[in-house]
Amino acid sequence: MLYLIVGEDTPNSLEKRLSVRPEHVARLQALQAEGRLVLAGPFPAVDAPDPGPAGFTGSAIVAEFASLAEAQTWAEADPYVAAGVYGKVVVRPFKKVLPA
Repeated sequence: MLYLIVGEDTPNSLEKRLSVRPEHVARLQALQAEGRLVLAGPFPAVDAPDPGPAGFTGSAIVAEFASLAEAQTWAEADPYVAAGVYGKVVVRPFKKVLPA
């Protein structure tokens, strides 16, 4: 089943985010290689593709996991959690409708 993972950044976390981004992206690339990643990306803090020093307010990931518990365990092990980038992570079941 698909799950939506939303991480909310803590204030002023851009430097932390950038320092652990390679590890975060490597985990996403592993999901992609397994054919389980639907989408992933950050929320810019301003209305621009590159928010510069304004940074980001969080991220969204939609990926396939065997269960909600597995998705939560995966999300809690994210380098952004360990580094204090994400202050809150929400994991919810997700049903993709479009595109088919």
